[in-house]
Amino acid sequence: MAVMKKTSARRGRERRTSARADAKLSMRVEAGAGAGSPQIVTESQNISSSGIYCLSSHYLAPLSKVQLTIVLPRVPGSEGAAQELVKCESIVVRCDQRTGDRSETPYELACMFTGLEPERRRRVEEFVTWRNLQALRAALAPAPKAVRAAKPVSVRATARKGRTARAKVARGGAKKKSVVKASAKKRAGAKPVRKVKPARTAARAAAKPARKSASKARR
Repeated sequence: MAVMKKTSARRGRERRTSARADAKLSMRVEAGAGAGSPQIVTESQNISSSGIYCLSSHYLAPLSKVQLTIVLPRVPGSEGAAQELVKCESIVVRCDQRTGDRSETPYELACMFTGLEPERRRRVEEFVTWRNLQALRAALAPAPKAVRAAKPVSVRATARKGRTARAKVARGGAKKKSVVKASAKKRAGAKPVRKVKPARTAARAAAKPARKSASKARR
């Protein structure tokens, strides 16, 4: 019994050697070629180079053969089209019903790839590696700083600010009025400015008595 447990444990570890990445990929599951065989259109939950896990609308018996068609996006920087249809034969590993689930996909379906070509397997591995790196970068990225919420302004504070502003305006107006009054008083008390006669007029006034005396002498 101990030997069998070690063997089963070793096999379990070997099944999980392929890296797995969480990815929602459009896919189709075809169970057999008969007319009554279900064709399940669903979306994957995770994928690796050895198999895929998805939700199913039908129950499929374990070890039954299915045909999978997966829409695999192109990894940025690699050559080729934007996406590729990966078709391969697979075997149902397990199909469990989710308890209490009433959606259109109440079954958890896990399939193992059996007919995946080496080139397409390499592309799946490349996609899984890229997807895991993206998830790691997102996990290590610094969290955005939380924006501090503005403090609520009370009605009293708003009224107080309004009174302060009105008081400043009133003080400024009173100060301006006092300056105007002071300048008016200064102008009223100032002495009148005498008009300065031109130099020519002053000269004529000074020469007038001399002309009068000269005319008297001639007489």
